[in-house]
Amino acid sequence: MDTYLAPIEKPKGLFMKRAYRMTQKRFGKVLTPLKVVYARMPAAFAIFSSKISELGRKLELPPETAMLVREQVARINVCEFCIDIGRSLTIRASMDQKKFDAIGEYQTSPLFSEAERAALDYVAELTRTKQVRPETFARLAKLYSERQICEIAWLVATEHYYNLVNIGLNIHSDMLCDIAKKRKAAAGSA
Repeated sequence: MDTYLAPIEKPKGLFMKRAYRMTQKRFGKVLTPLKVVYARMPAAFAIFSSKISELGRKLELPPETAMLVREQVARINVCEFCIDIGRSLTIRASMDQKKFDAIGEYQTSPLFSEAERAALDYVAELTRTKQVRPETFARLAKLYSERQICEIAWLVATEHYYNLVNIGLNIHSDMLCDIAKKRKAAAGSA
């Protein structure tokens, strides 16, 4: 399915040319949001989005929990690009793919801890209704620090930002999971 705006294959400006090269190197291709959205915007917008990723590395939450939160939001919002890039990052980080495959059954799957279930319930409720019931929050607060709760809320908010930009411009999967799997297999056989 085509994006609503045609991807810009040859960006203008040194910053965007560098951004294209960096994503090509990191992911095996230039990311569609870069070609559709950020190539049309002032560089500060691309810098803002990359800053979100940089800030994500400063979280106290375990990386797998942060990725589960992002995946849950992207699944509920049906952002195919975000699901794909998230999963590719989990593959590259050697996270438990069975757990990410079972996220739809997190409430009953033995793969998830009680803390992960509480976080995913909070995330699902916040994403679907834009509200959180006091009992949902109380359960979360028993299992996470105040900072971690703020981090979970921040992850939900920033994932919505990415999701809505991609959905609004009809940006779908870049098949990054396939690239990540091929790269991982090639590295393992080397």
